[in-house]
Amino acid sequence: MKITQIQITHHQLGLDPAFPASWDSQPRKKFPATIVRIFDNEGRMGIGSGDAMYGFSDYSQLFIGQDPRVMARHSAVLANIEFHAGRPWPFEIALWDLLGKIEDKPLWQLLGGTSSKIKAYASSGVRRSFNESADYAERVLALGYPAMKLRFGREKVEDDIATLAAIRKRVGNRLELLVDCNQGWRMPWDIQKPWDFAKALEVAQELEKLGVYWMEEPLHRADYKGMQNLRGQTKVKIAGGELTREIYEFRELLEHDCFDVYQPDIAFTLGIYQGRELAYQVKDKGHIFTPHTWGNGIGLMANMQLTAGTTGAPFIEFPFDPPEWSTARRDFILQESIEVDGDGWLNLSDKAGLGLELNEEVLAQTQSGSSSYA
Repeated sequence: MKITQIQITHHQLGLDPAFPASWDSQPRKKFPATIVRIFDNEGRMGIGSGDAMYGFSDYSQLFIGQDPRVMARHSAVLANIEFHAGRPWPFEIALWDLLGKIEDKPLWQLLGGTSSKIKAYASSGVRRSFNESADYAERVLALGYPAMKLRFGREKVEDDIATLAAIRKRVGNRLELLVDCNQGWRMPWDIQKPWDFAKALEVAQELEKLGVYWMEEPLHRADYKGMQNLRGQTKVKIAGGELTREIYEFRELLEHDCFDVYQPDIAFTLGIYQGRELAYQVKDKGHIFTPHTWGNGIGLMANMQLTAGTTGAPFIEFPFDPPEWSTARRDFILQESIEVDGDGWLNLSDKAGLGLELNEEVLAQTQSGSSSYA
């Protein structure tokens, strides 16, 4: 069995109105998607998506003619490529999708999972007023979600906390509240400094009063000592790691007891092979593994399959903030969008691999020479 062909295409969905992502000072006028297709000599195709894959074509010859099933080898080569070029993990997702089709098994089952369902938390992306944010919380509660995430980033952190307080007042304890502080990384043009330890602790103390379940990325991603100290001085769970690049960095985070909740997005970091290893390491330490999933439906599904196929989680991130961020926008590349049932569950199918089908007509209409938000 051999890999015979690799195709990488870029696509852009026009956004009108634009999407004012809370972590991006520039409203997004387009939503990019890069699609990876891998074909074997028996005509099967695996699909992946995530990062833009710029520069990967220089290394595609390292996979042509190889057996697609040798995941340990492919993961190691991709880790080397990441050092020299961009993040290549959409390719690994496509390999796993292909492997599932070869074995005729869904990924969650192929990875050893025993449950095909996982709870979702509604993840907001737009900064809204007090009342609008509280309305959003009531809406996701009515839809069956057990939890929601509010993203900070207003002009004053006091306004973020006041928004959170308005939500808590409206829904009481019927909904778990999560907060993303967005201090771990910045967009390329954003040179604002992250919080220092004193600021993060001050915010954590306010979040404690409001019964927040976790506090995500309260410090820069490399501030191991700060996160370790923060964990020791607050009852709020500390979460992070969504774009931490390499497995050794996660080992350092584990060694320094930086997080209660580990969130690698395997469409952008580690991939499924290394992500599976990390999931069990996190569980062995008594912590929670639940990936970041802010991307399109392919990345969301890959993270869902990995989590259901390994350690499970209390809930997993589900990007949902209509009308600016609807499931239709998020999953425009797919024949069917991924949806949560009325009780807050994401139900994985028994279809082989990722269990997804591309919308080739839409992909043809949105094909582009680049993968950017502008």
